[in-house]
Amino acid sequence: RVQHCYLPYDLPWAAARFLERVQPKLAVIMETELWPNHIHQCAKRGIPVALANARLSERSARGYARFAKLTAPMLAELDLLAVQTALEAERFRSLGARSECVEVTGSIKFDLTIDAELLTRAAVLREQWQAESRPVWIAASTHAGEDEIVLAAHRQLLKQNPDALLILVPRHPERFDAVFERCQRQGFSTRRRSTGEALQASDQVLLGDTMGELLFLYALADIAFVGGSLVANGGHNLLEPAALGKPVLSGPHLFNFLEIAAQLRTAGALSEVTDADSLAQRVAQLWREPEAVQAMRDAGLTVMQVNQGALARLLAGLGRLLKGEAQ
Repeated sequence: RVQHCYLPYDLPWAAARFLERVQPKLAVIMETELWPNHIHQCAKRGIPVALANARLSERSARGYARFAKLTAPMLAELDLLAVQTALEAERFRSLGARSECVEVTGSIKFDLTIDAELLTRAAVLREQWQAESRPVWIAASTHAGEDEIVLAAHRQLLKQNPDALLILVPRHPERFDAVFERCQRQGFSTRRRSTGEALQASDQVLLGDTMGELLFLYALADIAFVGGSLVANGGHNLLEPAALGKPVLSGPHLFNFLEIAAQLRTAGALSEVTDADSLAQRVAQLWREPEAVQAMRDAGLTVMQVNQGALARLLAGLGRLLKGEAQ
């Protein structure tokens, strides 16, 4: 029931041919992928266009404002903007979106459902590894420039906890080999997850070099550091480990997730670190203080529960468009 194809380049004739061939009843654009000719060709044909889980940072808004003659007509042709926050809704309106078409629905990232079987599988695997009592942390979605910091932190942790295990998951598959070589060069006993081999007591790093397993790898750990945040990349999804009941750590660069980070920080579910020393200190502290782990776990789960419902609100809006109830 799902067909995949690539959109053509955003040229008027290409967009027109694509739509004539596909004949869609509704176009849904995720977050920020706005292409003026595709949107205009949809509008010409009466195909409603929705922008789902919409985000618009202050920086992006300034960029759009510089090209107002192009962006204002494009935004005015959108039939639904399901926006994550009230502040972003106001930015879209000020740039030309029709006010009646802008709805604050929240972030669908909060509507993450964790399968209980995932946690069971993780517990079983740790038991098979004989690692139930080992201190385990994960550094996920790391970028170039972060692996060095994470490994330096892990070296400090091993001095205090010689059986500590780091699950290191680079963000991009093309970096798997290079990160593995870095771990070996620095003297860490490293095993690749892709080999399927059982973890040994002597292993110090498990390289998460598989695809589609990030949630499972989070479930294996006691504490989660989310990468893309010690370098100026803007961070990655903080809610996945929070939904699994893990204390969440990150660096200071979270401009892609400002609202989510603010909520987690205010609730006490997120700790921010700046370098290898502060990262090692915070992980070690949490290993020593199970009550602090429980407090962060409870805070993160509460933030998730309070914010859920965005997906239902989005689907309701899309349903109205399909029924021809566009604004």
